[in-house]
Formats: sequence, structure tokens, C-alpha cells
Amino acid sequence: MSVFKIIFAVAVWGLVHSVLASHIAKDTFRAWLGSGFMRLYRLAYNAFAVVSFAPVLWLAWTLPNQPLYEVPAPWRYLMLAGQGASVLMLLVGVLQTDTLNFIGLGQLFEEKEKPAKLVVSGLYRYMRHPLYTAGLLFLWLSPNVSVNSFALYVAATIYIVIGAYFEERKLLREFGPSYEEYKQKTPMLIPGLF
Repeated sequence: MSVFKIIFAVAVWGLVHSVLASHIAKDTFRAWLGSGFMRLYRLAYNAFAVVSFAPVLWLAWTLPNQPLYEVPAPWRYLMLAGQGASVLMLLVGVLQTDTLNFIGLGQLFEEKEKPAKLVVSGLYRYMRHPLYTAGLLFLWLSPNVSVNSFALYVAATIYIVIGAYFEERKLLREFGPSYEEYKQKTPMLIPGLF
């Protein structure tokens, strides 16, 4: 029963997160609250995403649980090193974008929304979604996995793959032929895999 609660919680969080990231939601908020509010939208969106995921983690932590597997040394140390590398990859990926705008702070200091820029260099040269790849690596390189954490990892993986699909559609609308060409040359999540 715990597994289904966790999967349901991730699905609800993912649905709300995706809807709020959509152009429809942004246009609706812009119409209701004005263009000035959009300077706060990205920051509010990111803060909401983090805060609203806390109950999902709380469920995974507090619901009845049992160990699923534990990877012994020396493999455990390799997995932990892989998790460290994935955190580094995440940081590098964020730094290769417009970091302040990614977080939502850059918009506070701009007079009007600046157009998004397609990043195709650095990690983005090898995969279209290095932040998602880093997140997936961090999850699946966990050396201690319980039934609840496994359910969380599976649900998060499904959400990331589905989210990447919808983000691709949004990026195609935003960047058109440039993104289509980039998409043809660069794999989605796994370097070298087309």
C-alpha cells in the first residue's frame, strides 16, 4: 500500500509541476496578474516545486517500509562516487545555462522578460537534458534502496521521461528549426544513444 501512495503522490506532484511549467499556465497568470508578476514566476515556480515535493519525501520516509537491497563495498564506494559525479554534472549543467534566470533571480532585475537562449554547448552538446540525466544517475546509483525509495525512484524516472517529452514539445515551439536540428544531432538523455 505504501508503494501506491508514493507513486500517487509523485504523479500528483508531477501533474501540478508540469501544468505550472506550461505556456498555458504562464499565459493565464500573465493575464490575471499582469506582466510584472512574471518577473517572480520562475522563482515562485522553483520554490513551489521544492516545497511541494517535501510531502512526497515525507511519505517515502514515514510509511511502512523494508529494505530492498544494499550494495556491499567496494561497489558501494563506486556508486557513491557516481552520485558525487552526478551532483557535479548537475551543477555544471546549471552553470552552462543562464544560472540566475534558471533559478528565477535574474528576472527580478530585468525590466522585461528576455528571450530564452538555446544552449547546445558543454554538457548540452552530448545530451539535450543533462540535468535530468544527472538526477536519474543520482537516484539509481543509490547503494541502499528500500521498497519505498525504489517506488519513489521508479515514479520519478517515469515523470522525468514524460516531462522531457513535453519539454521537448515546448522547446520545439519556442526554437523551431534550431531545436529540431539540435534534436536530430543530440540524444535526449544518454550520450551516444540515438
